Amino acid sequence: MKGIVFTEFLDLVEEKFGLETVDEIISKSELPSEGIYTSIGTYSFSEMLQLLQHLSFRTEISIDNLLLVYGEHFFTVIEKSYPGLLATYKDPIDMLSSIENHIHVEVRKIYPDAELPTFIVEEKTTDSIVMIYKSSRAMHHFGLGLMNKTFEHFKSTASIVLEKLKEDGTEVKFIINKN
Repeated sequence: MKGIVFTEFLDLVEEKFGLETVDEIISKSELPSEGIYTSIGTYSFSEMLQLLQHLSFRTEISIDNLLLVYGEHFFTVIEKSYPGLLATYKDPIDMLSSIENHIHVEVRKIYPDAELPTFIVEEKTTDSIVMIYKSSRAMHHFGLGLMNKTFEHFKSTASIVLEKLKEDGTEVKFIINKN
């Protein structure tokens, strides 16, 4: 997992819960990196999972809800860092439908060894999209947060239904209807 995911996560934890909480979740975790991350480094997903578990325990917020908020936060990072990428789209449905064939291609140019989830578009109209998320990591709520912010970015709203196709969350169907 790329370091930017860790550095931004810890920034969000500090912003929302304070530096003490950051220190606590790092010190309670068994991290080969010792909690020292660079945005271009690569780290084990197990480190993120430990940080999330300890934060969830500390805050009494579910891991899914923490990932949702983190996904929404991460979208703002994308807005600031890659405004040109977002400017190529005029509609949230078009942007979501291009995750696999455009956005992930651009991400791999910056982070060639990034392990990204797969998004398969099953159906698409001008006002709806059905996508299948596949990943060895159950971070679909992170994706949901990114989707929420995508609609907000385009000054639009949508109903997004998440259907687990595999109980462990490694395969999920997103049914999205623009309001």
